Amino acid sequence: MQTVRVATFDRPGARPQIRTVPRPRVPDKAALIQIGVCGVCGTDLHILQGHWPTPLPWPLTLGHELAGVIVEKGPALEADFMGQPLTVGCKVMLPPLMPCGTCYYCVHYPTHANRCLNPTYYGRYLPFEKPPHLWGGWAEMVYIDLDLLPATKVYRLPDRMSLRLGSLAEPLTACVRALNRAVAVGGFRAGSTVVIQGSGPIGVLALAAAREMGAGRVIVVGAPEQPRLALCRQFGADATVSLETHTTPQARIDAVRQVVGRFGADVVVECSGHPSAGPEGIEMLRDGGTYVEMGQFTDAGPIATNWHRFCVKDIIVVGSWAFTANDIPVAIDLLDRACTRYPWPQMQTCFPFTEAGVHEAIHSALALRCVKATIVLNEGIG
Repeated sequence: MQTVRVATFDRPGARPQIRTVPRPRVPDKAALIQIGVCGVCGTDLHILQGHWPTPLPWPLTLGHELAGVIVEKGPALEADFMGQPLTVGCKVMLPPLMPCGTCYYCVHYPTHANRCLNPTYYGRYLPFEKPPHLWGGWAEMVYIDLDLLPATKVYRLPDRMSLRLGSLAEPLTACVRALNRAVAVGGFRAGSTVVIQGSGPIGVLALAAAREMGAGRVIVVGAPEQPRLALCRQFGADATVSLETHTTPQARIDAVRQVVGRFGADVVVECSGHPSAGPEGIEMLRDGGTYVEMGQFTDAGPIATNWHRFCVKDIIVVGSWAFTANDIPVAIDLLDRACTRYPWPQMQTCFPFTEAGVHEAIHSALALRCVKATIVLNEGIG
């Protein structure tokens, strides 16, 4: 293969165009990864709707929930971030956020290296015109070069793990870190009652993570019933509260408290990104409970009038954004251990790597017709 097909977008709202670019040569500390599967993330949808707060170098290639196989590698790229050997044929994933390791936050506050001042954002922020073009997972291949981008990190996936399952490692990592943030402040422990606001991909993965980390009961608030809430119950949700049936905040609060008891939940994790979720979610908590915010990463609009309830209820509020490099292997291990305990394939609706297929994946995700839109390029390579 002397050329590589790449899906690009010229601007927000544009339809995808599949272009052909030259296959790059691979120097000593570089590799070419043939993409098997790449998910459609909420971040991708925000970018395509023009919600991203800073300018982006259009045209660009999106896609960072990727899993693939190394097909060519330089001799100096010997191991992944965890020291596992890398060879041609290895299954791997790349995270989108890769801290530099040398800035003030990376050096002095390594547990908050996700606030790195000089991060590499793989698959989102590098221009399509900049050779070798292969920066995002909605493409037949991606290219990594540790001399060009020293912060680049690659993680080997277990040999037995399917590429489709491996593509969930990145979003699951964000969920694991969010819950570990609650653990760190004493807010989440074995047996805790957890409410998850949001039944999209992050909500489903947060549900699985909460169960694997010892939650006693997990309740999911979201919509629509099909396919999302129904899948949450298949993943082990003890109860679901539908936004379609409970149409007001108070109705949803009352429904949650009917399930968890009058004092409220121990932990509420906000995964929906809706501006009203915070004020609503804290009323689902018991006094002294822990609220974990991981859904609000774009401008949510004016602060709600009852925001002072965070203080009055004496709540521990944990902000959690993305993850650090050391969080990724935890999620990969969780996926590997739980590979047969959940119906993982049922959360992924697959679309072909064509212009029409990429377009339909985006709009199916926006219309909530699926849980996790997933673009399949060559799943059989693993």
